[in-house]
Amino acid sequence: MSSILDKILDYFPKNQDADEMVNKFPKKIGEFGFDAWGFNVKTIKQFIALGRFMYEDYFEVEVEGYENIPPTGRCLIIANHSGQLPIDAILLGYSLVKNPIAPRASKGMYERFIPTIPFFSIWFSQMGGALGDVENCIKMLNNEEAVMVFPEGAKGISKPWSKRYRLQRFGNGFMYMAKKTGSPIIPVGIAGCEEIMYNFGNVDFLEKFLRFPAAPVLIPYFFKSKVIIKIGKPMYFDDLDDHDYQLGHDVAKVKREIESLIADARKIREQKMAEQDGEKASQSSFK
Repeated sequence: MSSILDKILDYFPKNQDADEMVNKFPKKIGEFGFDAWGFNVKTIKQFIALGRFMYEDYFEVEVEGYENIPPTGRCLIIANHSGQLPIDAILLGYSLVKNPIAPRASKGMYERFIPTIPFFSIWFSQMGGALGDVENCIKMLNNEEAVMVFPEGAKGISKPWSKRYRLQRFGNGFMYMAKKTGSPIIPVGIAGCEEIMYNFGNVDFLEKFLRFPAAPVLIPYFFKSKVIIKIGKPMYFDDLDDHDYQLGHDVAKVKREIESLIADARKIREQKMAEQDGEKASQSSFK
């Protein structure tokens, strides 16, 4: 399995651009190229090559709001989740690395079932991923990392087509971490990943049997899609009240902001797609 993953990454060879991008973003690594959570410079260069292919060649991605990402220091990047596989995480992570204003290599939180899959947890860790544990995340924020969290979790990424763009329940964990560490929250709305892979529903008994968070019935194909990533302004929650009621109230504020960003991103996406259709129609009329 490990060799298969390596071969997949090797299919997207790194080039000089990857070296230049890695040199631009802040990182705290040892002499062998690893940080305390397993992030590896060599693997991230291959991830950049994979991200470039998906971001620039396969999917059509555009980003608005780069200026809202802090150039340094701790922050929580909170986004909606969809697409059956974490393609949105790859696209968002790559967009942060290539940010022309302030490139960052974010730490992405992954589900607790990932470490049960042989080799995947190592691969994810080397690309900047980490177990979605509260204390683990707090340590990262105290280390001045940018941490990427999808609070819908598996229920968000695996939602069926009938529930597309309807945010699932947000956990309170990210808000507790933001208050505990004094970290700003950067809300993000992503439109277009819902259309990448179609899920017609989840098989509950198979989900329980496999002990996976979801067992979707889907078309196993990545459809090309125009993707818009809308990055909102930082949100600050300075009060230290971490009681469940207050946490839930503040989480609802973030959720509403992300819903607004998704709506804006969908409008931009529709406009861009209409413009593309108009250009194609115009070109065909001249043939």
